[in-house]
Amino acid sequence: MTKIHLLMKKEEMNQQKLSGNKTVVVFDILLATSTITATLEFGAKEVIPVLNGKEAVEISEGIKNNEAILIGEYNGATLDGFHSPNPLALRSVVNKKTIILSTTNGTIALKNAQAAKKVYAASILNSKSVVNHIRQTYDDETIILVCAGSFGHFNIEDFYGAGYFIDCLLSESIQLEMTDSSLAALHFYRSFKEKEIEILAESRVGKMMVNYGFEAELHFVSQKSIFNVVPMMENGKRIVDVKLSEKTAF
Repeated sequence: MTKIHLLMKKEEMNQQKLSGNKTVVVFDILLATSTITATLEFGAKEVIPVLNGKEAVEISEGIKNNEAILIGEYNGATLDGFHSPNPLALRSVVNKKTIILSTTNGTIALKNAQAAKKVYAASILNSKSVVNHIRQTYDDETIILVCAGSFGHFNIEDFYGAGYFIDCLLSESIQLEMTDSSLAALHFYRSFKEKEIEILAESRVGKMMVNYGFEAELHFVSQKSIFNVVPMMENGKRIVDVKLSEKTAF
C-alpha cells in the first residue's frame, strides 16, 4: 500500500524527513508548475528552477549561444528583463531552449525538496502522466505532495490540484494509505470536480490574474491532463521531461 502525505505549504517541508525513500510532488498551479509543464510540452530542453532573479542571471551568463531564456516573477509582477511565466505567452519562444525560472513560491518549493529521492513538478495539465510514471517506477516510496502556497499561506488552487492528483492515483487502482490532509484534498477535489475554473478564478492569485487580464491563461492551466510530459528533477539542479529522457537513452 502506498503511503501518501500532503503538506499545505512549502514551509512545512522538513529536509531530514524528506531524505531517504521519499518521492516529492510539488504543486504551484498558479503558476510555476503549470509553466514548467507547458514549456516542456512546447519543446523546452530543460527548466532550471532558481531562488531569485539574481541567481537566474548568474546561471544564464554561463550558457552560450543565447540558448537560455529568463522567465520570472515576484509577487505576481514580471521581473525586469525576464519573460512573464504565463504559459500562453511562451509557446513561440521556448523550443529547444534552457529555461531559467524564478518564481515567488513554486521554484523555491522545488529547490527545497532536493533531499528527496525523486522530485516531480505536477499541475492540472499533466497529473495523469506523472501518476502513470510514478506507478511504473514505484519502489515502495512514501509520496509527499507539497502545495507551494504563497508567502507561508495556504493556496486553495494548489490544494485542488493535489486532490486531483490523488484522484488520478486512485483511478489507476493504486491502494493508498492517506493522511488526513491528503484525504481532505481528495474530498475537496471531488466536491468541486467540475468547477476547476471557478476554484482557480476565485483564489487570491486567480483574482489577481483576472484583474491583470489573464483570464485565458487561467482557463488554459485548468485543463485536466492534456499534456503527457513528466517534469522530474535531475541532480537537484534541472527539470527535464523524464519520458523524453528515457526515449533518448536508447
